[in-house]
Amino acid sequence: MAMGRIKRGGTGCYCAEGVLLQALLSHLLLQRDEVVIVDMEAGIEHLSRGTARAVDRLIIVVEPGRRSIETTRRIRELAEDIGVNNVAVVGNKVHSQSDKEFITSSLSDMAFLGFIPYDQALVDADLANRPIHESSPQISARIDEIYQALISGAQVPGTVR
Repeated sequence: MAMGRIKRGGTGCYCAEGVLLQALLSHLLLQRDEVVIVDMEAGIEHLSRGTARAVDRLIIVVEPGRRSIETTRRIRELAEDIGVNNVAVVGNKVHSQSDKEFITSSLSDMAFLGFIPYDQALVDADLANRPIHESSPQISARIDEIYQALISGAQVPGTVR
């Protein structure tokens, strides 16, 4: 299920779809006590519409760059506005230790689950329509570490919970 995806231009407001999606997620997450992972479209619409209100943990994927940092801060503010206070960060497309330090110092008050390095193999896999998790053992290992941190409640050492 994709949240926030606009199908085509000129179709107007997606309020009805947003309400349906919010009701479905609330039912799954609150009434049935299910585990649901939702990959939300990039942007803040799911927060401004309250679609993500019932989530237990919001994971923000951030890249090394000022706009990404500012968007991450804005997402956290909007999440808090709707009562989602359990927010964590995953650094993505990290080229170097200085990229990692830029992200962690810019978001020093946030919890980090881990970092995914930039890998051309992911770009190549995407272009060839191959599964990205099979294209790079290094990326697969980092994703496994992030998964373990997520299910254990751990975080990257030195970051704030």
